[in-house]
Amino acid sequence: MKQLIECVPNFSEGRDLAIIKQITDVIETVEGVKLLDVDPGKATNRTVVTFVGEPEPVVEAAFRAIQKASELIDMRQHHGEHPRFGATDVCPLVPIANISMEETVGYVKKLGKLVGDKLKIPVYLYEFAASKPEWKNLAIVRSGEYEGLADKIIQAKWKPDYGPAEFNAQSGATAISARNFLIAYNINLNTTSVRRATAIAFDVREQGRIKREGNPITGKVVKDKQGNPARIPGTLKSVKAIGWFIEEYGVAQISMNLTDITITTLHQAFDEVCEKARARGIRVTGSELVGLIPKQAMIDAGKYFLSKQQRSLGISEDEIIKIAVKSMGLDELGPFDPNKKIIEYLLEDTATSPLIHLDLKAFANETASESPAPGGGSISAYIGALGISLATMVANLSSHKRGWDERWEEFSQWAEKGQKIKDQLMNLVDEDTHAFNAIMAAFGLPKSSGEEIKARQLAIQQATIGAIEVPFKVMEISLESMEIIKSMAETGNPASVSDAGVGALCVRSAVLGAYLNVKINAAGLDDKKWVDEKLKKGQAVVDRALQQETEILVQVNQKIDR
Repeated sequence: MKQLIECVPNFSEGRDLAIIKQITDVIETVEGVKLLDVDPGKATNRTVVTFVGEPEPVVEAAFRAIQKASELIDMRQHHGEHPRFGATDVCPLVPIANISMEETVGYVKKLGKLVGDKLKIPVYLYEFAASKPEWKNLAIVRSGEYEGLADKIIQAKWKPDYGPAEFNAQSGATAISARNFLIAYNINLNTTSVRRATAIAFDVREQGRIKREGNPITGKVVKDKQGNPARIPGTLKSVKAIGWFIEEYGVAQISMNLTDITITTLHQAFDEVCEKARARGIRVTGSELVGLIPKQAMIDAGKYFLSKQQRSLGISEDEIIKIAVKSMGLDELGPFDPNKKIIEYLLEDTATSPLIHLDLKAFANETASESPAPGGGSISAYIGALGISLATMVANLSSHKRGWDERWEEFSQWAEKGQKIKDQLMNLVDEDTHAFNAIMAAFGLPKSSGEEIKARQLAIQQATIGAIEVPFKVMEISLESMEIIKSMAETGNPASVSDAGVGALCVRSAVLGAYLNVKINAAGLDDKKWVDEKLKKGQAVVDRALQQETEILVQVNQKIDR
């Protein structure tokens, strides 16, 4: 599972497109980083850039971009509407997938040290990376902006986290942070009234509304003990919201920033606005996602709405996302293409998994071709995926069988387990081919000298171990699916019991087929002790699979014969 970080640097140049392109060009020189968006603003004289990748490449790309900006942007000549204090004004890192905020802070510190040490630019850390509680707030860190930086930076309390405590006239300072993913999200209303939309926004946003005596609009403002206006908080934490009218669509919207989707999720925001709108006699007609979103946020939304319908959650990822789109009306104002809106899909490299992206006919043709791969290992993984898919189908059919409504969660849990195993086996279809190709590449290494012969032999042995481990994984994961198949044969929809039986036959074939690949590749390995242990474990998996297949088919045939 790849760790993914998003980087959203803001550069103090929004008018000279040639300068902006030079900065984004250096980002794209880093392998493993994908540039997703470049958004220049003339009035603000500021460009927001978005790119994504694994942590180390992202840090390198961010450093190169900050370096290039320091060469091209002179803050002494900069003017714009947006607050700023540096050529690279801010550079937040955002954890996207399989990485914690704590780990992300570590990469923030690494980037900050690089910028401070190598570029001699003062660096302040803010939000989750802040070294002082008051520096969590970017507005405080950036107070005084560029014009006040010369006097500010020489004060002890404003000593930067990295870099010299000296005024850098050309580049200013840079604020680097780790922050949560921010989702810009608009919810459409069946009204043209901005005032009513604003009232709903005040109902839900964390800041809420100013408290007044009597009339909530014209009444006297209530003050707190410090003399500041008292507030009635809204119902959603980590949410900013306003109401506005969109001329293009002729409707009012609630425009929201979800600043921490671990606290308020997309679907929670949608449902809460629906409730508050209904209380004011207004209907939500759909919504609009501005920019990109992590896949998990869409998966969580889809599963949330499926649960509300008491439907199985064990359906494909594509179907779960489709449910999310339809439930929140994300396609009301225009098509919603997951491949263009979901970060992980934008980063997906189909070249590394060509087989599972083929259709059935193309896959069969590729298998039948004179190329030795895909071979028996890939086919075994695919047969196993088909077997567990049949059991998952039985679970999903059972989850909404008439009269079994109270059992939907039971079958949903089985279906979710089945989907997980299916996805693992589908990935192994391509992994097996990669393992075979690695052996072929090792055999193709030069062998002119003694050193080359040793290196070649070592590479062959290492590749052979990989070619054994992959089909062994197919065996173990396929065996896991027998539990689900057996349960579906015993307790699932009786009308689909034959499907459970076919699933058992497929999985048994997957285990036996993968074991053949383990054995043939093991013959080429020098470590005979390791081989004997692996074959012993493999035979135990085979024996267990055959036993479970027999038990399942007895159950299946008994039900069919009745």
